[in-house]
Amino acid sequence: MEYEAVIGLEVHVQADTKSKMFTRAATGYAEPPNTLTDPFVLGLPGALPVMNLEAIEKSIKVGLLLGCEIARTCKWDRKNYFYPDMPKNYQISQYDQPICIGGGVEIEMEGESRAVMGSHRKVELTRIHLEEDVGKLTHYEQDSLVDYNRAGSPLLEIVSEPDLFSPDEVFAYLNSLRNSLVYAGISDCDMEKGQMRCDANVSVRPVGESELGTKVELKNLNTISGVRNGVEYEIKRQISVLREGGTISQETRRWNPDQRYTTSMRSKEMAHDYRYFPDPDLMPVKIDEEWIQRVQAEIPEMPFDKQRRFMEQYDLPYSSTSALCPDKELCDFFEATTKICEQPKKSANWIANDLLRELAAAGDENGPMPLAKSKMTPAHVAELVSLVEDGSISSNIAKEIFPEIFASGKMPSAIVEEKGLKQTSDTGELEGICTQVIAEQPKAVEEFKGGKENAINALKGQVMKATRGQANPKLVDEILRKLLAN
Repeated sequence: MEYEAVIGLEVHVQADTKSKMFTRAATGYAEPPNTLTDPFVLGLPGALPVMNLEAIEKSIKVGLLLGCEIARTCKWDRKNYFYPDMPKNYQISQYDQPICIGGGVEIEMEGESRAVMGSHRKVELTRIHLEEDVGKLTHYEQDSLVDYNRAGSPLLEIVSEPDLFSPDEVFAYLNSLRNSLVYAGISDCDMEKGQMRCDANVSVRPVGESELGTKVELKNLNTISGVRNGVEYEIKRQISVLREGGTISQETRRWNPDQRYTTSMRSKEMAHDYRYFPDPDLMPVKIDEEWIQRVQAEIPEMPFDKQRRFMEQYDLPYSSTSALCPDKELCDFFEATTKICEQPKKSANWIANDLLRELAAAGDENGPMPLAKSKMTPAHVAELVSLVEDGSISSNIAKEIFPEIFASGKMPSAIVEEKGLKQTSDTGELEGICTQVIAEQPKAVEEFKGGKENAINALKGQVMKATRGQANPKLVDEILRKLLAN
């Protein structure tokens, strides 16, 4: 029997705010343990919650950019559980009246090659609700330590429908969601810092059936690739169990990224286990149309929309836009470059290939160097493009000096001047060199005159060698063809 997978994701994203969800205690990362706390975070008697307006506005913004219905009234509920990561023994969350309902995340599946645009579809969302984050537990052989610095931070839980059907779709969904949230300034979505976390609900069913199989929740998925790998393993595990005549238990399993397998953690809790009830200390939030329209005006162009515009407005190939558009800062850099030199295709090529290569080489184990920390500016790229276009230097020379421009921050024209790399376009001098090369390369001349068009490249190469790469290639081609026609 053939089986198919059905996957739903619960993505938790920390909204980037200065203070926590229901208190003035600061948010932060890598601070000394238990320093970002106050009486409310620690659950001390008499400490009362006060809502963070910025977090609510960011939640509305996420809902709008993902096409959700924004609830005109949402309320707060207490999710009760007894675990040391939340000292007051309940988490303030939203149960039956979330802030955002429905919506979807646009994903793209890769085409036959990276140079071809793939198919797009929307993965349906169930809801997005806002809650406070919990503390972080670190387990050792004999002890467990808790750090409450994270506890109370505003946390968006983005819940998808069971509308994903492969590990690759899961990977595409998480990348698309992260890019959109970073574009809109909601969060940096750094999974290593816990700013974005994901649980996956995985089930399998016989192909052709509509009823969902028994759901297994996966935890400890710490990277986007890790989510894909964990889901892939769990699909294979469940299919193997069913084919051997076993049954799938509804449970929570932990993904081991080093040994690449899942292990059982506990039976899956149901909603009634948390004994939700409305929080008596917090009033419902009412959201009117004026508030929604004001937030709507702040939403920037989203990555896939920008990619479609770049392909239409600038006639960029898909390969360039797929490199540029996931990064808003890189897109802004490209458009600023294009305004200076008005050569969008050539600018995009230098940025998507050479600039990204240098940023990667200058990075560390945490990833490429951030563009903002580099010395390269749109003016550098625009001038380099212009020098190639007006024949001052060849594209080969431009590629040679690009790393030096990146490292030093010097303008391309200054480096060309210092090194004497300016391309020669002296017709008289080049004619003399071309004449000499033709005399020294009778075989290439004979082949060219015999109809072998590519033979002229051998002659060009000798001219470029004689001029140390400083001859204008277009002019060399013209002169050689004129001389060979005689």
